[in-house]
Amino acid sequence: MNRAGFIALIGLVVCSGASGCAPVQPWERGILAKPQMAISANPMSDEMRGHIYGSREAGAGSNTAKGGGGCGCY
Repeated sequence: MNRAGFIALIGLVVCSGASGCAPVQPWERGILAKPQMAISANPMSDEMRGHIYGSREAGAGSNTAKGGGGCGCY
């Protein structure tokens, strides 16, 4: 493939990738904001679970023989 063909191919790939981005109209936002479209069913619970997991892992240091965190759990 010559240089001009390669540049044309790259331009085509970039243009086709950029065409997937479209602005969402105000009347379409209600459809996209439904609870069924959420990544998580209960984001608050996931946030708390992540906080607890992070606290335990930070208190444990590295993966040593003793388990648990600094709070005396597990």
